[in-house]
Amino acid sequence: MANLIVRNVDEAVVRALKAKAGADGISAEAEHRKILETALLKPRKKNFTQALMAIPDVGVDADFERIQDDKSDDKALGSLSAF
Repeated sequence: MANLIVRNVDEAVVRALKAKAGADGISAEAEHRKILETALLKPRKKNFTQALMAIPDVGVDADFERIQDDKSDDKALGSLSAF
């Protein structure tokens, strides 16, 4: 296993790390390892809302408005339905 030294960490971050470690009943070092593993090695699953929010904005709703087909076109396409 490798060693990792993190310098210049804000004191508030250190306090939060120690508090989380204490709440989990583990050392700050073990908590630090757990956070790194979760952030870097475990893929995060998106919930439905996150997945929807990740869809890029590609236009306004009117761009996707359904245009009613002409009835005469339906008859012409009817002969193609056998294929």
